[in-house]
Amino acid sequence: MRQGKRSKQPESERRPGPPSGYAMLPWLLLGLGAFSNVIQGRTPNAWIGAVGLLVFNSLYISVVFRSFDPVRRRSPGSRWSLLAMGVLTFGLAGGYGGAWLVFFPLLGLACGTVMRGKALMWVAAPLSVSAGLIGWHYEGWQAVTIAYGTFLSMMVTAVILALAETIMELRDTRQELARSAVEQERLRFSRDLHDLLGHTLSVVVVKAEAARRLAPRHLEAALGQISDIESVGRLALTEIREAVTGYREGSLSTELDRARSALTAAGIEPVVRQSGPPLGPRTEALLGWVVREAVTNALRHSAASHCDIVLKGTSEQVVLTVTDDGASAQPDPSAPCDGTGLKGLTERLAAAGGSLEAGPAARGFRVRAVLPVDAAPPAADSGDGPNESNGRDANNGRAANNEKNHQAGRTDAP
Repeated sequence: MRQGKRSKQPESERRPGPPSGYAMLPWLLLGLGAFSNVIQGRTPNAWIGAVGLLVFNSLYISVVFRSFDPVRRRSPGSRWSLLAMGVLTFGLAGGYGGAWLVFFPLLGLACGTVMRGKALMWVAAPLSVSAGLIGWHYEGWQAVTIAYGTFLSMMVTAVILALAETIMELRDTRQELARSAVEQERLRFSRDLHDLLGHTLSVVVVKAEAARRLAPRHLEAALGQISDIESVGRLALTEIREAVTGYREGSLSTELDRARSALTAAGIEPVVRQSGPPLGPRTEALLGWVVREAVTNALRHSAASHCDIVLKGTSEQVVLTVTDDGASAQPDPSAPCDGTGLKGLTERLAAAGGSLEAGPAARGFRVRAVLPVDAAPPAADSGDGPNESNGRDANNGRAANNEKNHQAGRTDAP
């Protein structure tokens, strides 16, 4: 059957509280006493009562259904309908009394579906008092029940519907936050993938070219470059797994070692200078990304012969500058790049309170990153004095640091 194919709405998407205006219709049964009086002829000028009863019920149905649409609930039509219901209620209840007094609680229900906040309080008290006074005229102390029922019906209805609307807004906010979190995770992953693969593939290409040049005249050095390609590939696999899970933490020292190896293999002389206190893990990770991206761009675009990497730290901030002497045909950091490359780095550093500048220098191209200093763990070596190394120094220490170079990319240029 076709009805069996209808999918039920998930529990998490159902509207809390009354699902629609239909839930408010059973309260019209309170008017059966007035309807019975009209049918039995116990109401003077019964036709007036019949017309009033019909118009009141029609207005009540219109108001309660409009109240479940936020736009229609706030429209002037809803206010005018309530005003018309108020006029009918005072006319019929004040003129007939008795069973017609229950129109006050029904009016309270209708007001509770439409009104919120201060407007509700300004109407609830006068309406309840008026219902009590008119009821006192006809029923004596029984009027307390009419006044209490009017006030209670209005306030309870308004509170329940307002709570349901608040829950719906919170649910929409939660869904929006979930969508935002997914978008942020996609952006993070795309940035990490770009930075990881861009640098890794550039290093692989450079070392493959070096191996091809060295193979005819220096087989051992060529095999060393091929071994480096294997190491870089294995390291890239590990980094991609960490990027997927979101647990990758960059190491500035590792990135500097890899930069020396890649630049030397490409025929670019690296010079690294470091000074200042030890850096915290967050600062190291961000600066590691900057070194990776700047060196990748130098390998791809600059055709340089010399590259300076200078790190200067103080108690308040750390400045990393990467400068090459090649052509300035670098990517424009202000150009749209889908959140990757230099633009992605700029956003990363800005989120950490830092900044990134990239552009032509006096000779070549320069990338300059500035970051505030975060807490750093105590280090055994103070590291306050400047430390300078170049490609030839890395070659001289190759035998003693073979294991380290095997993990980070060795400097094997002959």
